[in-house]
Amino acid sequence: MQSTEKSNHPSLTALYCRLSRDDGTEGDSNSISNQKRMLKKYAKENGFANTRFYIDDGYTGTNFNRPGFQKLLEDIELGYIGTIIVKDMSRLGRDYLTVGYYTDTYFPEHEVRFIAVNDCVDSADGENELAPFRNVMNEMYARDISRKVRSAHRIRGNSGEPLSQPPYGYMKAAENKKRWILDPDAAPIVRRIFQMALEGKGNETIARILEEERVLNPMAYWHSKGLKRAGRTDQPNPYKWSKTTIASILRQQEYCGDIINFKTYSKSFKNKKRLANAEENWVIFRNVHEPIVERDLFEQVQKLTGKTKRRAPKKENAEKNMFCDLLYCADCGKKLWFHTNANNKSIHYFSCSNYKSDYRGTCQTRHYIRADAVEQVVQMEMQRMAAFLLEDEDAFVDLLTEKSNRDIHLETQRLLREIRTATDRCNTVISLHEKLYEDNACGKVSDDWYMEQAHRYEVERMELKDKIRKAQEELKQLESAQTGRDHFVGAIRRFLEMQTLTPALLRELIDHIDVYETEGKGKNRTQRLTIHFRFVDVIDLPKQVQSDNLKLDLRQGVAVEYISSPVSA
Repeated sequence: MQSTEKSNHPSLTALYCRLSRDDGTEGDSNSISNQKRMLKKYAKENGFANTRFYIDDGYTGTNFNRPGFQKLLEDIELGYIGTIIVKDMSRLGRDYLTVGYYTDTYFPEHEVRFIAVNDCVDSADGENELAPFRNVMNEMYARDISRKVRSAHRIRGNSGEPLSQPPYGYMKAAENKKRWILDPDAAPIVRRIFQMALEGKGNETIARILEEERVLNPMAYWHSKGLKRAGRTDQPNPYKWSKTTIASILRQQEYCGDIINFKTYSKSFKNKKRLANAEENWVIFRNVHEPIVERDLFEQVQKLTGKTKRRAPKKENAEKNMFCDLLYCADCGKKLWFHTNANNKSIHYFSCSNYKSDYRGTCQTRHYIRADAVEQVVQMEMQRMAAFLLEDEDAFVDLLTEKSNRDIHLETQRLLREIRTATDRCNTVISLHEKLYEDNACGKVSDDWYMEQAHRYEVERMELKDKIRKAQEELKQLESAQTGRDHFVGAIRRFLEMQTLTPALLRELIDHIDVYETEGKGKNRTQRLTIHFRFVDVIDLPKQVQSDNLKLDLRQGVAVEYISSPVSA
């Protein structure tokens, strides 16, 4: 039975279930549904309330980077979990060292009770002498299964059976899943990609053409067909092709009708990461299925792409521009990327990473700005503030205080109200939960209704606790605003001493800079920059410290006047 202390504690009881494909050989006893049924029954019979399932279906026990288990660890760190119950030790994992770390160190440090039902393990009863031996046996089981799977994998691969999923352009035959046939929708796209490559079009150009014609990229296409494939699923634009996808398609010999096995391998059963195998270790079976492209065409494309001059990799110690990661597009909010002019290496500039024309994004304009212009604008703005501080320090500090105090007061009041409301509701939920538990114990409500409502109350309580925690963290940040203003003034003083910008000083002073698109034509072009300083955001300096805007001649007949933060009247 659960201890009295735990019964009165509102913490969560985690019911953890795991099943991998390898466990399927053990029959239905390990199925997720049977594990859930068994753990739910055990929790009910032994007085464990506030239960929540954490499930990993199809994940190996030798790797602990599983979504359900990681979510369980997150909730432990937040203090939500009081007890963990599993069917047996193997459900927690099959790596005896890692399992031992969690059961002997991690769970006790976080005051989490651990129970493995079938193995009669309960941390409340003290150490279990047999648990380490069970962990070793569980790992030996995983090692043996891995050896058998690798052996079967090797036999299948050497017999010509494809070991991977069919690439984009092929699909599995309905009557024989081991045979690839042409996908009538995707195969013509693959042929067209090879034809465009043969015509001399680059990968980026091909990708742009496919996007403009609204052709679904491979991942989006597979998902539209209800097929699961590994890779990114959060691409907001399903028609956006990348040049790396095009390059990968153009390199795949499978489009000639070949099967290539053992292109990748893993080092051990504990490390599932796939590594590229040397080509001499590949096993190639020619003309197994119908080709999408003729072999001569494929080889011609390989010669063309092989002659493509690749850009030299950036030096590891190459110095980044100090404004990298500080400049943002004022229209779309995306970061500006740093570039070097291809024809004149002395010219460095930034442009929007989401620009429609260059990067097939959504931003309509480029937001081009020279790196030296940004540096001079910021330097000028810093000199203005330093002059104001030097001329009248009290007025400068008063300006910063007036700027932030009102906003801080309003935000503090809002956060306090939010914490008070969430705390009251949290106490109400706990009371309702306790009453529900009593009604269930007295037979006033059914077990199913109790489990459903208890779960709903627990989810709401956890959300409220998280909301309170975040609001309290924001309050602490507001409390440090005064210290932040002092640091800001100190950084201005250091600039006074050095009269130059350094990356460290820049990041100490500036949070980010919004860059607007240029307006006007010729020598009458203007471009606005809004500098958001740390702790105090945008500063409106008095008119008496105003100086002329920076104006630069970019090339013959073209000049830009850069307008920094607004100046108050």
